[in-house]
Amino acid sequence: MKGYDPYAFEPFAVAVDLAVFTVREGALHVLLIRRGEEPYRGAWALPGGFVLPDESADEAARRELAEETGLSGKTAAALHLEQLRTYSEPGRDPRMRVVSVAYAALVPDLPEPRGGGDAAHAQWMPARTEHALAFDHTRILADAHRRIGARIEYSCLATSFCPPEFTLGELQQVYETVWGTVLDRPNFRRKVLASPGFVEQVPGAARLTGGRGKPAAVYRAGPATALHPPLLRPEGRSE
Repeated sequence: MKGYDPYAFEPFAVAVDLAVFTVREGALHVLLIRRGEEPYRGAWALPGGFVLPDESADEAARRELAEETGLSGKTAAALHLEQLRTYSEPGRDPRMRVVSVAYAALVPDLPEPRGGGDAAHAQWMPARTEHALAFDHTRILADAHRRIGARIEYSCLATSFCPPEFTLGELQQVYETVWGTVLDRPNFRRKVLASPGFVEQVPGAARLTGGRGKPAAVYRAGPATALHPPLLRPEGRSE
């Protein structure tokens, strides 16, 4: 464009970072990679990397997720990714000025990942990990955890943590795990079933849940995307 000098501005890179959550063995876990290259070689970090010139941030997020964890491209492409926010503070990366678009993903249990790209190792770790993460990833992880806790109050995203067919007890466990609190079972069941389109019962399906009672009804995610009314966490018992 006439009169425009692109070299008048200092160049910077755009990256993506991903906070991928799942429920494993009754606890909230996040996918972390151990960095195989400098900076922060050997440190734990969120999966991510630089956006290439010919791709969007969304495309880069799925590519990096597949490369750094060993997940198939098909699996990575099918995940529900939600853009969290942009992190643009100067000095957040010692190599150069890097602006990062962060994503949060909520998925049912996935296979054990393996490292790839510039990741020496990939592993599911408790979301409340005591490891200090590379770059500003500790902050991104905390922001993503808070966002998920708030989002499942007003949206139907909690079903993204569940398999295609699930019991209400399994859905309740997702809420309890993300919120870090215990919910009243009858009250939870009443609220879920009172929200139009949140879940749909699978006709004729039932599952034994380990108790002495009758088999539990099985549900699938309904067509709704928002909860009316919202399913709010108990006052004074949130994280």
